[in-house]
Amino acid sequence: MTSAKILVVDDEPNILSVIKAYLEKNGHVVYIAETGIAALQLIENLQPELIILDLMLPDIPGEEICRTIRRTSNIPILMLTAKTDEDDKVNGLLIGADDYITKPFSPRELMARVIGLLRRTQPMQLAEEHSFRFSNHPLVINLELHEVWLEEQPVYLTPFEYKLLITLSNHPKRVYSRLELVNQIQGYAFEGYERTIDVHIKNLRYKLGDDPKQPTYIATVFGVGYKFLVSKDV
Repeated sequence: MTSAKILVVDDEPNILSVIKAYLEKNGHVVYIAETGIAALQLIENLQPELIILDLMLPDIPGEEICRTIRRTSNIPILMLTAKTDEDDKVNGLLIGADDYITKPFSPRELMARVIGLLRRTQPMQLAEEHSFRFSNHPLVINLELHEVWLEEQPVYLTPFEYKLLITLSNHPKRVYSRLELVNQIQGYAFEGYERTIDVHIKNLRYKLGDDPKQPTYIATVFGVGYKFLVSKDV
């Protein structure tokens, strides 16, 4: 894993110190912010490659910062939260976070999440061609440029959503369980994380204009998982 610029946003100095030390030990360049305003300024100036974002900040809620980032950027966001309720975690994913970790956390688990998120931002070599289209459908995926287009308009996906789409579409009609998708995309699974696949699928469907009741691209296989319905042009 190559070095990355990582912004850590938290108002607890002890947590900032621990996270910074572990990230730097693993070769990353780390910037810190203790307020939402400082974080937004650093994001604009530094263009970090990953953001670790606490939800409970003294000035701007982390959820609002996440929404602001997602209006203009697909930077991977790891949500750091003391909230353990599942609804809070799901809400964080719905507004654009790519992953979450709850306090207290182990530095080892944090690094696993960071490695997984950074890996997702790398171009995927799942096909020899640089881009592919789908028979009689206006969807185009460009692997070289890491872009998705629908009706000749760009579709802005988070790194997790992009890799989820690539994984499903690369094997049309193949049914993936939730656990398989988690392991395919990030290489590990923590207890309860399988259920967040449903949230990412919901977001991906919305961005593709896909009706889950009459899907064009992604179908639910009840009791099992999901499958992609259309094949690539040959």
